[in-house]
Amino acid sequence: MESNKKYWKGLEEYNNTPDFVKNNKNEFAEPLPIEDVLNEAGLSTVTPRRDFLKALGFGLGAVTLAACQSTPLKKSIPYLVKPEEVTPGIPNFYTSSFNGQSILVKTREGRPIKIEPNPNAGQFNCGTDARAQASVLDLYDVSKLKAPATVKGGQVEETTWAKIDSFVKGELAKAQAGGKKIRIVASTVNSPSTNAVIAQFVTKYPAAKLVQYDAVSYTGIIQANQNSFGKAVLPKYNFDKADLIVSFSADFLGTWISGEEFTAQYTANRNYKSLENKKMSRHIQFESGMSLTGTNADTRVPVKLSEEGPALIALYNAITGAALPGGTLGNNTTADKVIKLAAKELLQNKGKGLVVCGSNDVSTQILVNAINAAIGSYGTTIDLDNACHLYAGNDAEFNGLVAEMSRGEVGAVLFLNSNPAYDAANAKAFTDALAKVPAKISFSDRADETATLCDAIAINHNYLESWGDANAYEGYYSIVQPTINPVFNSRQAEESLLTWADAPVKDYYQFVRSNWEAKVLPAAGLKWDEVLEKGVITVAAKPAGTYSFTLSLGAVATSIANSSKAFKGGDQIELQVYENVPMRDGKNANNAFLQELPDPVSKVTWDNFVALAPKTAEKLKVKEFDVVSVKGSNGYSVDLPVLIQPGQAQGTASIAVGYGRTKVGKAGNDVGKNAFPFVSFVNGTMQYATNVTITPTGGYYELAQTQTHHSFEGRAVIKEATFKEFLKNPGAGNEKGEHKDYDLWDQYEKPGNNWVMAIDLNACTGCGSCIVACNVENNIPVVGRDEVRRRREMHWIRIDRYYSYETPTGDVTKEKEIAKLEDLDHVSVVHQPMLCQHCDHAPCETVCPVLATVHSSDGLNHMAYNRCVGTRYCANNCPYKVRRFNWFNYWNDSRFDNYLNNEFTQLVLNPDVTTRSRGVMEKCSMCIQRIQGGKLQAKMEKRPLKDGDIKMACQEACSANAIIFGDSNDPNSEVSKALRSERIYYVLEEINVKPGIGYMTKIRNTDTKVQA
Repeated sequence: MESNKKYWKGLEEYNNTPDFVKNNKNEFAEPLPIEDVLNEAGLSTVTPRRDFLKALGFGLGAVTLAACQSTPLKKSIPYLVKPEEVTPGIPNFYTSSFNGQSILVKTREGRPIKIEPNPNAGQFNCGTDARAQASVLDLYDVSKLKAPATVKGGQVEETTWAKIDSFVKGELAKAQAGGKKIRIVASTVNSPSTNAVIAQFVTKYPAAKLVQYDAVSYTGIIQANQNSFGKAVLPKYNFDKADLIVSFSADFLGTWISGEEFTAQYTANRNYKSLENKKMSRHIQFESGMSLTGTNADTRVPVKLSEEGPALIALYNAITGAALPGGTLGNNTTADKVIKLAAKELLQNKGKGLVVCGSNDVSTQILVNAINAAIGSYGTTIDLDNACHLYAGNDAEFNGLVAEMSRGEVGAVLFLNSNPAYDAANAKAFTDALAKVPAKISFSDRADETATLCDAIAINHNYLESWGDANAYEGYYSIVQPTINPVFNSRQAEESLLTWADAPVKDYYQFVRSNWEAKVLPAAGLKWDEVLEKGVITVAAKPAGTYSFTLSLGAVATSIANSSKAFKGGDQIELQVYENVPMRDGKNANNAFLQELPDPVSKVTWDNFVALAPKTAEKLKVKEFDVVSVKGSNGYSVDLPVLIQPGQAQGTASIAVGYGRTKVGKAGNDVGKNAFPFVSFVNGTMQYATNVTITPTGGYYELAQTQTHHSFEGRAVIKEATFKEFLKNPGAGNEKGEHKDYDLWDQYEKPGNNWVMAIDLNACTGCGSCIVACNVENNIPVVGRDEVRRRREMHWIRIDRYYSYETPTGDVTKEKEIAKLEDLDHVSVVHQPMLCQHCDHAPCETVCPVLATVHSSDGLNHMAYNRCVGTRYCANNCPYKVRRFNWFNYWNDSRFDNYLNNEFTQLVLNPDVTTRSRGVMEKCSMCIQRIQGGKLQAKMEKRPLKDGDIKMACQEACSANAIIFGDSNDPNSEVSKALRSERIYYVLEEINVKPGIGYMTKIRNTDTKVQA
């Protein structure tokens, strides 16, 4: 099939700007710092050639000897009594839980160094997201407090636990005796044991109450279910049971509720196994800003924020035949056309359809409930009886707390895993009210924005140091157990609460165990030690009930219409405040791995920005990276750079929250600007859309983007087809022209193993968890914003994001016919993981003068780091641009002071992987240490290596199972089966380098006639 699509990574490539041409032709943006290197060796580039060679022979040797003499002596201390569970060089794995998801924690000699999904988690064993992979770094964060502290006049001073306990007990008794209220302010608590602790605390102090709030709220959905069905719950959504998904601004593959779980469900109906069965779900997305979920949709329609409510009313009317007012979309004819099509298809898929919405407005969610009830979703794709407990915050209760504090009714307030001084909707009103509370205690592990306003900081453990549990879904329980002794003088928050409540059991381990043995274990028929080994218990699920919708929708439609009319139009821009994948709500803003993870859509690192549609930017007379002032209707304003985002709805803007932290640590302080103050409290819930005015400031700020750092010069590396074409021909989109191969390389047998990989473009959502997993596993350094701007990011695996659209003429060379800005509103997107292809005819190997990169007998392209002299010839000759050059000793250079260059943080390093030094090339090794470890394990067990014994770090982290690794010499291996698919193609196979990674053609289940 001849494609009429034009693919590009970014607007600079699309427009072929001079800067792009210059940087693309010049592979390395700057020359090698030869002068610096020679100066370090006591040489100079002005030395005559003969003297230079003499000096080179002796001088560098002398420098090396001097360095050897000055190397500090480190003595190895043998175990006199070796712990039974620790064998040096052999990893231990412990079950634990992160954000309610059961995980395995890999430790080496007592150090947690890697997070993996728990294979015992059943239906919830769905990889890990980027936050889980990066979380191990937070354990070694030097920005944390080392001991409990008091705060006086903004100054934080270390103290003892005895003094903290005495102070808090006195203040709590004083508040109780004085008739004042005591409040525990926490983000959602889904731990059964923590809730039991709070219950004991309330027994001791009857004036106490738990107030739950989440920085990004789901109160609208919970309250809508209470109003609609009498069940105040967040449903369990079953995307795997949906043949048709219609989403309105719900980024369910990224940040909405449980992205990694939904990703696993979603891709199960779209991956290569599903396609082999001729089955593929269909996904339609309506949204204003381009989200990760929107990039994966079969049909994506940009709609303004003010059009979302009317679009839902129109959908309800089309499905039910009702005539609710307010369902007109004005000039958005594309949206109107797709809504009618979606209504028709939802009726055809009764019981197998699912409509979701990202709005936090109660009326909007009630209407969504009515639509789902009309198409028979309850009991199949939506389960209210086995509810999700990940979010239970109540916006109205938190707003009531602020009012209580303002009136002087609260005598003591305790903050557990919450930071409202930073992320509350009206942080100023909150902090003003907080000043009227006599006693304020924070359980934060650092002096954050809220903790510094408190009187005492009772520092909490990191989750890797803690005992605990989680109940993410009804009937699903996971255990949290410590993998290391507390690094600092911290104490678990629950233990502090038990101490202050004078509870009979203050040891939290004993408390958790007793709670499980009394309430959880009997239902599962397991013993405590078995739970610690398994990590998770699943109680038999309740039958999912069907629910009928009986509410009148007249008032609901009026409320939605009024909300839409609140957007003023004219010079006003409709602003969407959203979470992005790397930073989420900002709790982990000091994690450098997350800061340097490129946003899946924009590919921006280390900053947030104002995303504008090309046409909107033209109207405002701003260009990319121009700094603009964004002023909200509440008077709050920020200055941020512009990013011109294809796919953004015209007349709208998007800004990510989670940035603008001021008291989080070295890596996260003053990165980006805080967008939470744009959030407003309306009709009982937090609203994430508002009117703003945008005005240029005349400033310029270059964002650190990675999207066009490694260009293929317009060569076709993406292959696509529609589902209809695939059904007619499984090889659709992958037709190969005939050409004769000329081979300059010798052929070698691979008698043992031949390690290869298959990547399913239909499954990969572009989330980036594989990038962070690779960083942690392979000791990949963080280089910071300025080095990323210089095209020097070190990631071994990248996710290339390609925009495309069908050209009107079919001739991609006629730029004048395809250069309309409106065309960029309706782009489609493909994500392609790109890593070293481990080519059998590797171009890098033929140009290395020192044989630092060579091919192995099992099909891998190896790097011998101590041979590499940094000529960079291999990087120049690599057609895939997947090799990285160490410009600095990043782990030990004070210029990269983002808390990674210290001995304490370097405890996170994997001892099985060498840290590379300055001047060395590096790239994906296909986790050679894991391959060797798998071989050794099979050898010790005296058995052959089995398929699945070895998994790559990126593969294990992938919730979508898009990455398949294995031995192609085994015809029954999963990778061999995948590589036999007719969808398999090899990137740039025409240059005959024989890559070892095959890609599966992207298939879209779409009717192109409804595309704009």
